[in-house]
Amino acid sequence: MSRSSDIRVGVSSCLLGEAVRYDGGHKRDRFVTDVLANHFEWVPVCPEFEAGLGLPRPAMRLVRDGDSVRMVEIASGKDHTKTMERYAARRVRALRSLELCGYVLKRDSPSCGMTRVKLYGTKGSPERKGTGLFAKALLEALPDLPVEEEGRLNDPRLRENFIERVFAFRRLRDLFSTRWTWSQVVAFHTAHKLQLMAHCQKDYRELGRLVAEGKRHPRAVFRDGYQKTFMAGLAQITSPGRAANVLQHAAGHLKKLLEGPARRELAELIHDYRKGLVPLVVPITMLRHHARAHDVDYLNGQTFLEPHPRELMLRNHV
Repeated sequence: MSRSSDIRVGVSSCLLGEAVRYDGGHKRDRFVTDVLANHFEWVPVCPEFEAGLGLPRPAMRLVRDGDSVRMVEIASGKDHTKTMERYAARRVRALRSLELCGYVLKRDSPSCGMTRVKLYGTKGSPERKGTGLFAKALLEALPDLPVEEEGRLNDPRLRENFIERVFAFRRLRDLFSTRWTWSQVVAFHTAHKLQLMAHCQKDYRELGRLVAEGKRHPRAVFRDGYQKTFMAGLAQITSPGRAANVLQHAAGHLKKLLEGPARRELAELIHDYRKGLVPLVVPITMLRHHARAHDVDYLNGQTFLEPHPRELMLRNHV
């Protein structure tokens, strides 16, 4: 597991408690400051303040203008679109050099909102179809980066998925940051097989094909293609059914090693998880125990069994 000092994650400054909101306030998020701060090195960004729009400053909103979207002051209609777009381009270039492993954005913000930001037209009620101007630039420039809004992190499955992706992206960065060998790629892919299967069978199969045919392509083409498909696969939310299927697959590696009662107990726990009677941590803990007790190298090397620090207790709630 990577050290927290290795894992830089961008964050909207107001979520850290910095008083940079348009009204001079903040939106401190305790999960961000009190939990995730123990595992990530935060890189705070406030697009509106850093772009020189002042503090305090007039409240702004997104307005549809034909095929484009503008960021304007609510009261005066003053347009700050070009200012924000120029700033976003510069800031995203700078962030790229920091090798971020993830980003947590402030929801509903005309600059930072990732999804469902209010988008106003010439008449009628606003539509929840907008994306903040800075968030849009970030998502377009770094499409493989794990990005989430703080509000969506209240959903246990979205929270677990985001943090799982952040740690996976760090491991992927570790692989491709050196003069990697094909044997290292195979080892990385093997370690992530069960994790990928639990998220998306289609991308799991596609990655297997990429690895098998990898030497036929330029190294940079393979690297970029593998990263894109790997991160897209992990972005698919794991369902209890898919996770239970992977647990059963993993249990098959223990079939000849466990006595009848132990096999039945593990099978019952997987069944209980599938039915929603116990959280994922319960069968995972039992499976990990048996894998270590019987020294099953394949299972012990699978990131699916421990994709992020246990002290986060993310799988206690999914």
